[in-house]
Amino acid sequence: MPPTARPLRKLGFLTIGLFDPADPARGHESTLEIIELGERLGFDSAWLRHRHLQYGISSPVAVLAAASQRTRRIELGTAVTPLGWENPLRLAEDLATVDVLSGGRLNPGVSVGPPMHFEQVKGSLYPDTADAEDFGYERVRRLLDLVRGKPASDFSGVEGFEVFSDAVQPHSPGLGRRMWYGGGSLRSARWAGEHGMNFLTSSVVKAEQPDGPWDFAEIQLSLVREFRAHHPDGEEARVSHGLVVIPTDSASPEQRAKYEAYAAKRLPRTASPQGPGRLLFAPDLVGTSTEIAERLRAHAAFREVDEVAFALPFTFEHEDYIQILTDMSTKLGPALGWKPAN
Repeated sequence: MPPTARPLRKLGFLTIGLFDPADPARGHESTLEIIELGERLGFDSAWLRHRHLQYGISSPVAVLAAASQRTRRIELGTAVTPLGWENPLRLAEDLATVDVLSGGRLNPGVSVGPPMHFEQVKGSLYPDTADAEDFGYERVRRLLDLVRGKPASDFSGVEGFEVFSDAVQPHSPGLGRRMWYGGGSLRSARWAGEHGMNFLTSSVVKAEQPDGPWDFAEIQLSLVREFRAHHPDGEEARVSHGLVVIPTDSASPEQRAKYEAYAAKRLPRTASPQGPGRLLFAPDLVGTSTEIAERLRAHAAFREVDEVAFALPFTFEHEDYIQILTDMSTKLGPALGWKPAN
């Protein structure tokens, strides 16, 4: 197989943080322990995903604030925060606060679009303004401006005994350069590049051509190139690649069987675009690190990135995640040219 054009520089992982509704504390603690393990194993980053009104982490920023106090080096990100659920001003304050607490390690990833099941939730989320809310790119632009220090108010100064700022406080100067956009379409890739963001790719892309051909890797490659073509940094613009990757080097026979069954159950959805959004899914990669590395080297989009945030399967047990992350850091990462962080 051809070598990767860009040796793997940053190895990260993404988890959803599922929990038992009868004992949510245990699930959240498990996620924090996994992040701590990731740091010990030398991973460069750990990412959390939002799950609103589900039994997964609904407030990654709060969990990452806790993780920032239990780690010292690993970068902490969201992949992604759907901004339809958020007020950009309040989110900017939370992100800046956690970035300060973490010593500048936060990597917030965001996306646009109306909240999932909006018709069912809008009465609670936006009871008075549902019809007026803008769930498009303008919401991201507002967040970027606020994070980057542009005024949020036309008032600043002293009032009585209190001092007011016209910009979000605290201000974390480097945070604006660590904002990521999670996109699966050419339009999103272009917008993210034009606005100086970093770009998160995942196991989902939009099939832009209604009649095909539908080659996931080639579509994803077109997104990477579209993003960099419109980014001020050009070929040096940061892109993180994210697929579901499950190395089995040290897995037990029972674990291997479970992993293979998981991937097989999800495989049919990869054959053609799904739903009205015409979403195309990538197959999950299960096998030894040598086998997975070979498949990744043959992946057109993977060859053009040097950062990854491999997604952990959502429904596995804590012990499974320990095995998978250990194999990623000791077997798969080195097979891709990566070296663990100190």
